[in-house]
Amino acid sequence: MKLLSRVSIASVNALPIVALASLLVFWNSTPSLFVMVLLGILLAVSVLAAVHHAEVIAHKVGEPYGSLILAAAVTVIEVGMLVTLMIASPQESATLARDTVFSAIMIICNGIVGISLIVKAQRKRTATFNAEGIGGALAAITALATMSLILPSFTTSTPGATFSPAQLVFAAVTALVIYLIFVFVQTVRHRDFFLPPPVSENSTTLVAEHKEPPSSQQAWTSFGLLVVALVSVVGLAKITSPLLETAIYGAGLPSTLIAVSIAGLVLLPESIAAVRAAYFGRTQTSLNLAYGSAMASIGLTIPVIAVMSIFFGFPIVLGLSATELVLFVLTVAVSILTVVPGRATILQGAIHLSIFAGFIFFIINP
Repeated sequence: MKLLSRVSIASVNALPIVALASLLVFWNSTPSLFVMVLLGILLAVSVLAAVHHAEVIAHKVGEPYGSLILAAAVTVIEVGMLVTLMIASPQESATLARDTVFSAIMIICNGIVGISLIVKAQRKRTATFNAEGIGGALAAITALATMSLILPSFTTSTPGATFSPAQLVFAAVTALVIYLIFVFVQTVRHRDFFLPPPVSENSTTLVAEHKEPPSSQQAWTSFGLLVVALVSVVGLAKITSPLLETAIYGAGLPSTLIAVSIAGLVLLPESIAAVRAAYFGRTQTSLNLAYGSAMASIGLTIPVIAVMSIFFGFPIVLGLSATELVLFVLTVAVSILTVVPGRATILQGAIHLSIFAGFIFFIINP
């Protein structure tokens, strides 16, 4: 078992190096379809490797800092992929940021949360968590999404679902400020709000997954490999983006699925980590990961996209469509009813998953 563990660790450590080498080899070339498929697979496993190294660092620093590090790593990957795709085709990517951020919100607030609640409630009948912390995160997500994704459809300074430069700056600054204040509250002022309830969590839930924290050397090694993995993922996303676009357009599917695919790929490791935490009874950690990722996705992505739009003249459409607006309002209403009691059953999990299924269905069948 120790030998297999060492082989696995060596593989995860080698993946970012292999990905970076592949990126340097194929950066200024047009790979064949077979090579592009291989690079796409390497991109996916590089995302997993990046989040693995973020998890090592997170385990070293502990909660709730660990959840923040994971969310930040995932968001860096998301922003990097968006920026590279937008630079490659600015006109065709006008709605890419909006669709990706909204997809991330729906995947997190309905998909990840729904599965996590069902997994925990199925084993222990109810999933308990600290409503004070999760409620604050949900309020911040609602405010950020409303300011960034809903208001553009109702403002009158510019035609269509867009912001004027001044409005875009205001939305970006607001998003960044709220996110930074949330981080301060989560890590300093009210850190206890984001820790598990002292009574409701079963004391046996952590036994199966208890691990010793990594050494400082292991943490620093993971930090270096995390940086390499993030650079590799962003670069490989640029090279392999034509493969994804060809597959979706070739199947006659809407372009919105490109954004859903980006968000799904980026959030896959985060989803696995959240569901595993729920399986081992750590509902609070699971929801911290989920809502923290949604917060970072809006609070960090929108400012970057705003800077690109203002300084480079990239067209940005942020306002949601009517269908998306209805799904967002439904998600917020259901999330409030789920979070406020501080405990949930499989019913709440199933409702969230049904909303997520509706999100996917109405993309394919608008």
